[in-house]
Amino acid sequence: MENNKPELHDDGYLLLQLQQGCKTAFNILYNKYWEHTYSNAYKRLQDTEQAKDIVQEIFVSIWMNRQNSITNLPAYLSISVRNQVFKLTAKNKNLSPFIEAFENIPASNQKTDSNILYDEFYRAYEALLLKLPPKRQQIFRLRFHEDIPTKTIAVQMRISRKTVQNQLGKAIDQLRVILQD
Repeated sequence: MENNKPELHDDGYLLLQLQQGCKTAFNILYNKYWEHTYSNAYKRLQDTEQAKDIVQEIFVSIWMNRQNSITNLPAYLSISVRNQVFKLTAKNKNLSPFIEAFENIPASNQKTDSNILYDEFYRAYEALLLKLPPKRQQIFRLRFHEDIPTKTIAVQMRISRKTVQNQLGKAIDQLRVILQD
């Protein structure tokens, strides 16, 4: 597939080629739409890393499901960004349920003996984390203490990103159950 052919600028042709497994067509579409898709995600999230992660996930999904027909790629990308942002927002709400409980403490109570309360809270928090399996605990700390993106954690630990996400979900579920007791 030569890059200077006029049909290579036609999305319909490129999408048809993509359906047939053509990597060049995918690369052309990726290069053509990545920046606009990233911009769309960034406008909604105001977070560079999360926006990049979402765009990457969308394009990976397009490649993995390339046999499915897409007729209007810009519209598909826009809807995909919206849906991924909704999923991420819902997921982030579920990721920190135990923090929300502490956000609702009245301000006057926070000032009273705040150092003592902080120390007690931190010890209790650390005790909870120590109940997690070592690898899960490590992933949790990297993500939430050091604010490292899941993709970077996966590379660091030589595991898949999906494994990192699954372990984070399990850690949060486990902490939620412990906190509810």
